[in-house]
Amino acid sequence: MRGLTSASFLARLQAAVAAPMPDSAPLVLCLGEALVDRLGPLGGDPATANPHDCDDRLGGAPANVACALARLGTPVAFIGRLGADAIGNSFQELLNNRGVDLRGLQIDSQRPSRVVLVRRDASGERVFQGFAGDRGDGFADQALNQASLDPIWCALAAEARWLLIGTIPLFTPASADTLRSALSQAIRDGVRIALDVNWRPTFWDPAADPTSGPSPATLALMQPLLEKASLIKLAREEAEWLFSNTDPAAISASLSQRPDVLVTDGGNPVRWCMAGHDGSMPVLAPPRVVDTTGAGDAFTSGLLHQLVKLTPSAGQPLQLSAAVVEQVVRYAAACGALVCAGAGGIDPQPL
Repeated sequence: MRGLTSASFLARLQAAVAAPMPDSAPLVLCLGEALVDRLGPLGGDPATANPHDCDDRLGGAPANVACALARLGTPVAFIGRLGADAIGNSFQELLNNRGVDLRGLQIDSQRPSRVVLVRRDASGERVFQGFAGDRGDGFADQALNQASLDPIWCALAAEARWLLIGTIPLFTPASADTLRSALSQAIRDGVRIALDVNWRPTFWDPAADPTSGPSPATLALMQPLLEKASLIKLAREEAEWLFSNTDPAAISASLSQRPDVLVTDGGNPVRWCMAGHDGSMPVLAPPRVVDTTGAGDAFTSGLLHQLVKLTPSAGQPLQLSAAVVEQVVRYAAACGALVCAGAGGIDPQPL
């Protein structure tokens, strides 16, 4: 695995865990998966390609967002679970170097870190098509443990303004229970919920069509998250599957809490309903698209980086002018575009 081996990774894992935490309390908590995206050669299949032709990159939506927020200067904590392996070691080094608070990171001695196989077409667009590394007990991220998180939650959330979550942890009972518990505690503590739906059918069924939508049972699992979020980011197809509508204002109006909603659509304009303002703008594009993996996560990080500075006290709605909302979205779109110019979701993140 390119760049992810170490003869002394267990010792380095222990050193990383013992490393001092960042000076500033986290303002954003990112909960969920950290994993490796195994990028196949352009137009090739990572499951059958020569390993030397594949490119292993650290990723996972919550980990991507945590790394990007730290690079942008927002104090952030990552809450997740990794294997006691070379991938876990590399992640801890990366997150420590970025200044991410790791008090919520759990290490699993039984299950490995997850490797996701990513097929890319000639233009860099990707499809998630399966996993590698499972030894029969699943992956570490599926075993995110609520009992380990509960004792440190209050310290992590003391100054947090946002909790970023996705839907992938809902598939496994242990991680689903931890996600629901964190959601309830965040709401109790006045921490706003940002939901990036991030629908990936492969995580629910490795044999599923990568373009298929969620089943009615899966939609029912997602509904409580949708009903508690202050901010919801959706891809166009996710909006159609979950709401049978792609209009952000209509989606917001369909939920009792009237969340802010953004709908992205690849290279097409991004649309929003935020702070009572509707709008859209063309996305920004780099001169050359190398890989779109992580572009949506970079968008989310840019959005939260801006919103942290504008978020009022608990229970109060965002009160922003239409011009400020447009500036916030433009900044987020720029972050997303910059990531497309390099490989992987973390390495090309903007400063």
